[in-house]
Amino acid sequence: MSKKQNYSYIGIAFIILVFGIIFIPKIVDRIKNNDITRSDRMTQEQDNNFSDESALAFLEINGKRKKVPAFSFVNHKGDTITQNDYLGKVYVVEFFFTTCPTICPKMNRNLVHIQNAFTSYTNFGIASFSINPTHDTPEVLNDYAKQYGITNPNWHLMTGDKEAIYELANTGFNIYAGENPEVAGGFEHSGNFALIDKNGYIRSRMDNFGNPKIFYSGVTSVEDQVDDDGQKEEITMLKQDIKKLLNE
Repeated sequence: MSKKQNYSYIGIAFIILVFGIIFIPKIVDRIKNNDITRSDRMTQEQDNNFSDESALAFLEINGKRKKVPAFSFVNHKGDTITQNDYLGKVYVVEFFFTTCPTICPKMNRNLVHIQNAFTSYTNFGIASFSINPTHDTPEVLNDYAKQYGITNPNWHLMTGDKEAIYELANTGFNIYAGENPEVAGGFEHSGNFALIDKNGYIRSRMDNFGNPKIFYSGVTSVEDQVDDDGQKEEITMLKQDIKKLLNE
């Protein structure tokens, strides 16, 4: 590839990234089993270009680092949790619902796998926001936590005002969530995880062209390596990057 072609590619990728983040909150490219499983910003071949040796990037929009917005919800223990409860901690963000018949069980089994890999770190956590808060009361969420073996005291399964949760998902994190009575479970959402550093900034590794990965797919298990749709597991990658942020 010539230098001119390379520069062209970088320019196009940058434009797609910026406009995709700012103007297209529903980062959705394909749907599997009536539930959104992944945003394919790059091909599988390009995914292989993400190096585990590189420093983690900050997601920047208009030159400003993207930070977790303010939120306040009730967790599965009945406590009010805000973004300030996560300051000083590295954590993973997901949006899910307890009656999800498709990807949520896979996502949360993967998060339990991650939880169990960092039991010695008191400054690691997970933030799980229910997109069906009417059904997912603190009592329901607490039963769900017991069912999945959620023991990390910094893992909060949260519920609250539906519009506030959807605003947090679609605008705060650009991780799509929405109601759809025509799909299994009545809700559709991304199967992606966001990684947050100790200061509340969204972080990710970069590819060989300097583009941030942004999100990590949470729907393929480490054991499977590749799912039926060809999606490679990214939990190993996420664990590596969590460790980097914990050591910062």
